[in-house]
Amino acid sequence: MAVSKSNRKKHQSYISVSSQIIGSISQSSLESLLEAPKKKHITSSKLRIFLKNPRFWVFLISVLCFICMLKMWFNFDPTTPLRQNPFFIHQKKAYLSDGLSSSQLKFVESEETDDKIEFWKQPEGMGYRPCLGFSEKYREETIEIMKDRTKYLMVVVSGGMNQQRNQIVDAVVIARILGAALVVPIFQVNVIWGDESEFSDIFDLDHFKNVLVNDVRIVSSLPSTHLMTRHMEEKTTPLHASPKWIRSRYLKRLRRDGILLLRGLDSRLSKDLPPDLQKLRCKVAFHALRFAPHISELGNKLTERMRSKGPYLALHLRMEKDVWVRTGCLPGLSREYDEMINNERKSRPKLLTSRNNMTYHDRKLAGLCPLNALEVTRLLKALGAPKSTRIFWAGGIPMGGKEALLPLTREFPHFYNKEDLALPGAGELEPFAKKASLMAAIDYIVSENSDVFMASHGGNMGHAIQGQRSYAGHKKTVTPNKRQMLQYFMNSSLPEAEFNNIIMDLHRDSLRQPELRTSKSGRDVTKYPIPECMCNNSMTDSSF
Repeated sequence: MAVSKSNRKKHQSYISVSSQIIGSISQSSLESLLEAPKKKHITSSKLRIFLKNPRFWVFLISVLCFICMLKMWFNFDPTTPLRQNPFFIHQKKAYLSDGLSSSQLKFVESEETDDKIEFWKQPEGMGYRPCLGFSEKYREETIEIMKDRTKYLMVVVSGGMNQQRNQIVDAVVIARILGAALVVPIFQVNVIWGDESEFSDIFDLDHFKNVLVNDVRIVSSLPSTHLMTRHMEEKTTPLHASPKWIRSRYLKRLRRDGILLLRGLDSRLSKDLPPDLQKLRCKVAFHALRFAPHISELGNKLTERMRSKGPYLALHLRMEKDVWVRTGCLPGLSREYDEMINNERKSRPKLLTSRNNMTYHDRKLAGLCPLNALEVTRLLKALGAPKSTRIFWAGGIPMGGKEALLPLTREFPHFYNKEDLALPGAGELEPFAKKASLMAAIDYIVSENSDVFMASHGGNMGHAIQGQRSYAGHKKTVTPNKRQMLQYFMNSSLPEAEFNNIIMDLHRDSLRQPELRTSKSGRDVTKYPIPECMCNNSMTDSSF
């Protein structure tokens, strides 16, 4: 059968290749490779010669490398923790001055939307809202308290930022009980961290005064009439001190001397106070103690950067060396680290604040030990946290450094702290360097604003954030049920699916309805603000 002339015409194929690749290969080479064969069959001898041509292999390897580079570029995820800062900055100058915003950061949406993941679903708040309506008697007493210019209470607060916060709350309540003006609390220099921050360095002083203007008179310093007055210093306030005890102990001498100086207030005031004083506690903790503007600004920026790609989990890790020593527990990293902790505890027995008549194993089973990184990882996985979960971790450097965190970072690679989130070269954290209280305040803000919060071992910060999140709308907070769950952690023969079901069942109550303080007598109302500071819809009175 005859073949038409048109079919006998030569055909050419064209491949789009980078100019750099083309420049490395001669024109004759390209023509020899791209020119279509004139015959339908190529003899085996010619094929062998063709494959032995080094120019063919150079061209093939170059094309494959170019394709791989394109694939890597389009699949690049700027949030992978391979760099110190997890965010890819396109316009560095603008971001350095204004900070990043969610509208400036462009990310590819994840394949599975976050609203379909059970882990991110928020619990039902049962209609509870802030409710700080004070009694008529309380308001009448306020008039007389504001007129008094004879009694002044001075307090010295110590410890870390969250301990200081608790003591300030109690100081305001004690000033109210005594009808005295409160001098702005004095911060004792922290001997461990050497932090010399004062009240106004951490908290917004003007806001503090304005919010409490109808509760306690607050002054920045003693008036000249009292500067030379002899004052009584009290260091032995007992645990669970009641308003009656405080009045009988201090009021007579305060009227005589005009000044009372208190130290060591940490957790001394009773947790079970009359309703108005419980409301005052909540008012101080949730309304008056606002962080200073420069702290709030940076904390909110870091929050925005964490949320720019969706919801995130805040994790307060308690894995520092002093935590293991004080709790009488072991980090479980290696025999070397366990011996280090035991030796430290033997040489300084006063550091052990936990029960000293219990073995490490007994403490562990009783839920008195912090969770280590592996236990936190297994708990989060059992609760349904996806591998893509973005985690902000707060707290000090864990014993063992980054290696101690490997179980977490391997399973949840999107793992950041404030140092990771701060813009490189902008010096955002420089004003807070070597100021542990200010650094803790930044951690507090990012953690409080998270979609889900969990602390590996209670503590002042964990308790404060739990209460704040309840008061702000019952945002999801995971409280590890260590006492009941650790026996299953130690059972290596338990199938993973069964383990996950058991762990989920143990935590259902802490993931859903609000917890009422009435079932937790003796607990702090700033951790469990219901029912003293929050009411349901039918009885809400949010007035101060």
